[in-house]
Amino acid sequence: MARKVLGNDPFGGAPAAPRVAKKSEAPPPAKKSAKAGAKPSVRPPPKPARKSEAPPPAVQPEAAAPLEDSVVVAVTEVLAEAVAPVENAVVTAAAEAVTEAAAETGTRPVVEAPTPSLEDTVAQLDALLDQAGAEAASEPVLSRLAARLRALTLRPSAPPATNLPARTDEPFDAARELLASDFYLRRWGQTAIRDRSEEIDEFGLDPDYARRWQPVWDFLYERWWRVEVEGVENVPATGRVALVANHSGAIPFDGIMLATALRKEHSASRTLRWLAEDFIFHFPFAGAYVNRLGAVRACQENAERLLRRDACVALFPEGVKGIAKPFRERYQLQRFGRGGHIKLAIRTGTPIVPVTVVGAEETHPMLFPSGRIAKLLGVPFVPLTPTFPLFGPLGLAGLPARWKIVFGEPIAMDGYRPEQAEDLVLVNRLNEKLRETIQASLDGLLRARQSVFKG
Repeated sequence: MARKVLGNDPFGGAPAAPRVAKKSEAPPPAKKSAKAGAKPSVRPPPKPARKSEAPPPAVQPEAAAPLEDSVVVAVTEVLAEAVAPVENAVVTAAAEAVTEAAAETGTRPVVEAPTPSLEDTVAQLDALLDQAGAEAASEPVLSRLAARLRALTLRPSAPPATNLPARTDEPFDAARELLASDFYLRRWGQTAIRDRSEEIDEFGLDPDYARRWQPVWDFLYERWWRVEVEGVENVPATGRVALVANHSGAIPFDGIMLATALRKEHSASRTLRWLAEDFIFHFPFAGAYVNRLGAVRACQENAERLLRRDACVALFPEGVKGIAKPFRERYQLQRFGRGGHIKLAIRTGTPIVPVTVVGAEETHPMLFPSGRIAKLLGVPFVPLTPTFPLFGPLGLAGLPARWKIVFGEPIAMDGYRPEQAEDLVLVNRLNEKLRETIQASLDGLLRARQSVFKG
């Protein structure tokens, strides 16, 4: 029977490194000993390790390491599990060969486990790669590796069982929300709309919000500015109507005062919607505030939609030029634009009521132009008055000048055809006539006024 000697040179040389045979090679036949009765040489025991050589440190799986180190440890463990069967097979084959040699010679050799070396490890890895080349053999290894990686990244492949307590991330979600950049902006928005009612129309009017601010405007209307109203009966009780007024005061409260006058003095207490300039919506909180009180962003589309719903709309054709003019030019009407309000009234058949406002120019007089500051803020102008911004929010009330609002005779527009709105000659003629009517009313009120603060 052939003998197989493992790890021992029969010629007395140094022990050779074990060699793992490839799949294509057949193991060489073992050579018989020259003398049948000779005892087989036994491999000497390995030399003890020096005291200075310390064993390699063990891996601490419970140590807090980065994710990359955890992945490396997981791969190493999976590879170790895959190498174990191959290593056991090699050891078993070696033990069988030694047993056969001892049976032939009748001796009992002492076999010790070989010390793993670099060549042994490389050979075992080559055998493992050959084994992983086959899909059937590599599937269990890859499956275990994927399961270990999923466990490290806390992403289970299957949903947790229903009988187990559900994992909650509420503390982490709360901390993540507090650290988010838009958290405080969302909280501010929630606080700002907390008191919004459910009856807001599509243009932004909030009836509940307007009612809460009525005491403030009533105080300014009755006690501070002591507004006097004439001709309020010229405003129709029902149906669409356009109130065209002069724009006065560096801080335009004329729209709010017109709405307060109709609510308090008109027999039908009509709700007024007035068109506000675009630049107001560029100031913090100003645009949203007046919008909830009843202001609408000035454009032809919004005005036409309101009038076709039979609303009472206030228009200020002077625009920004009417409130940004210096104090020496007070009550001098600026150009009424290109007659957009006339075209709108002709298209919709809306009557026009000219309105004159006196007293607002002295309440918030413009001290001097603020071109540089306005350019920095990206707005047409910044109101600089004797009280604002010097006295802060209280300065918005301005000086206690007495106001007077006069509603003139209505001008009917239902006698014109809608296509005549494109007749520029007709539009300009009606526009100049309306401007002259309001200017004449202003001049008459200023001549009759005895004092700015007493009226």
